Amino acid sequence: MMDLNYAEEQANELEVLQSMYPDELEVVGPGQFQITVKSQDYDLAPENGCRCLLAISCPERYPDEVPQLEILEEPENCTPLEVEQLMEMMQAEAEANVGMVMIFTIVSAAGEWLNCHCDELQRRKEEEAERIKREVEEAERKRFEGTRVTVESFLVWKENFEREMNALRAEKARQLEAARRSKLSGRELFQKDNTLDNSDIKFLEDAGEDVKVDESLFQDLDDLDLDDELADLSDS
Repeated sequence: MMDLNYAEEQANELEVLQSMYPDELEVVGPGQFQITVKSQDYDLAPENGCRCLLAISCPERYPDEVPQLEILEEPENCTPLEVEQLMEMMQAEAEANVGMVMIFTIVSAAGEWLNCHCDELQRRKEEEAERIKREVEEAERKRFEGTRVTVESFLVWKENFEREMNALRAEKARQLEAARRSKLSGRELFQKDNTLDNSDIKFLEDAGEDVKVDESLFQDLDDLDLDDELADLSDS
């Protein structure tokens, strides 16, 4: 039979607990009850909080013996390892308070653990959000900044640029030369390409003739409209 002192002490403690936790505590049998433990802001933001259902069973010699503790519903936002850590903390709290009524102390310690855990979760979320923000900003900065220029990369770019510019200049000169040659006068064609006269001179020289060219004979070639003459010849 339970000692009257233990029974009275347990009854007195239960009365105090019921007044402190009118909505959270439920008596399920002699010396047995359940208490819902919540983090501080759980009711305002359940998605960011923690809540667990704690079952407590007091032996006859409580508080000289530790009560049996069990977490019936695992807290939200807690891993199995963290639930185990919560359980170990409550067990250590019970053993440290043997000889004194301790349910309020255990429940308070559990609530404080949930508060600290939720604060840590919030800190992690904020750090993660800040990390993602920095990564996005860094990606945007690199996108607008482009590749960072070094001495080596600049020299490579300069060499390629000069090679491309020289190729463009050579092509441009070739095109200009082709366009100019297509518009040369008869005299300019004769002077530009000495093969036009050298072929005949060479032929005469091979025949033993001493050939001298009188350039004054070609002074009036610029005044001739060769295009009209060629057109007349083609019509005839």
